[in-house]
Amino acid sequence: MSAAAHEQLIPSVWTRPRRGRREQPALSREYIVAEAIGLLDAEGVEALSMRRLAARLNAGATSLYSHVANKDELVELVVDEVYGEMEVPAAGGPEGWRAAAVSGAQSLRATLLRHPWLASVLGGSSFSSLGPRMLRNTEDLLAVFESGGFPLDEAHHAVRALLAYVIGAGTGEAAFVIALARSGRSREEWAERVRPVVAQAVRPYPRLSTWFAAQRGGGEPAASADAFGYGLDLMLDGLAARLVRASGAAG
Repeated sequence: MSAAAHEQLIPSVWTRPRRGRREQPALSREYIVAEAIGLLDAEGVEALSMRRLAARLNAGATSLYSHVANKDELVELVVDEVYGEMEVPAAGGPEGWRAAAVSGAQSLRATLLRHPWLASVLGGSSFSSLGPRMLRNTEDLLAVFESGGFPLDEAHHAVRALLAYVIGAGTGEAAFVIALARSGRSREEWAERVRPVVAQAVRPYPRLSTWFAAQRGGGEPAASADAFGYGLDLMLDGLAARLVRASGAAG
């Protein structure tokens, strides 16, 4: 199959040869990606367009297309670049796999909160999982679970479950970070304005109302971290129990 035919089947930046530079020697793919991330961090995903990015780079829009074919490719590149911020510790062996998995999950959560737009573009980036940084992180997480005794197929399922949990939990947290930034208020000011609205909304539901009333006075960041850690523990407890059952069946 020719390279052109392969590109048509899988329209991804990771599956076609990198284009040479033609118009602006100073304009590189790396520079374009860095500025796109800066734009996303500053103004959110709605602000990202090839024309807007070209203006930020003080370049013509056509100059970008010498390095990135379209916006979809740009999103793949920025997602992979940001994923490079995630750190996965070395595989911890039978006694350390869980701590390594927790550390990797917390690192990804921190990345999502530093770049809250990331959660909103992941679902629309079909081939972002083919990026070298994302593949490296997946490989490292597989090694963590394998070192704990999970067969490779089970380790693969465990990694997918772990990433799905972190991204799912992080999406709600990221949405709060975005809303807070748009409001221009501090966390405390935001909480004071939102609290009576939520209290009114949950009043007809006794369990939710009781739970919400008990949260008063708790700091939002600490509460979010506690909730994230609780869910992560539940997931890893389940994986650990599955490993024990599999070991017992094998024995």
